[in-house]
Amino acid sequence: MVTVASEHAPASLSDADDRTLAGRASDGDVRAFEVLVRRYGPLMRAYSTRILGSNAESDDVVQDAFVTAWQQLSSLDDGRAVKSWMMRIVSNKSIDRLRVRREHGDIDDHDPQAPIEQSPAHLAESRSQEEALSQALAALPELQRQCWTLKEIADYSYEEIAEQLDLPTSTVRGLLARARKALTREMEAWR
Repeated sequence: MVTVASEHAPASLSDADDRTLAGRASDGDVRAFEVLVRRYGPLMRAYSTRILGSNAESDDVVQDAFVTAWQQLSSLDDGRAVKSWMMRIVSNKSIDRLRVRREHGDIDDHDPQAPIEQSPAHLAESRSQEEALSQALAALPELQRQCWTLKEIADYSYEEIAEQLDLPTSTVRGLLARARKALTREMEAWR
């Protein structure tokens, strides 16, 4: 009987809510933390990759973010906010990595290795499109850019964005609508 119960423990743990997992992990339950890692790792990696533009660097940043989260889990006041808390950690770590880059060299001097299977034409087109999106994002007002990034890159809900930026949800919806309209207009040539 004991063996059967322990075999079902991981399945029920993977179905547990964030609050339960965060509480157990802060008490030292490594398995509970592993569930959080599996649950939010891909999102954190995608967000970090978007900020850094490099898969290799984002893997390091996400790993570092998980170490920090494990060490500081007891400081999390509300276990239901574990997703936004972990995303804030990976965001800060990614920004720290960008700052280190600037101190040691110009980011434009770095030309990443391209996979052989990509043609130069495809690579040039992708770069042009990314540059156009970056310029369009840079042209947005700060709050619009933050809302768009949190919604489209980090997959935050409107309520999570409102909480993160300390704004009413209705304001977040308006900022996102204006950001999307501006980006659609600026990126029309890439459709």
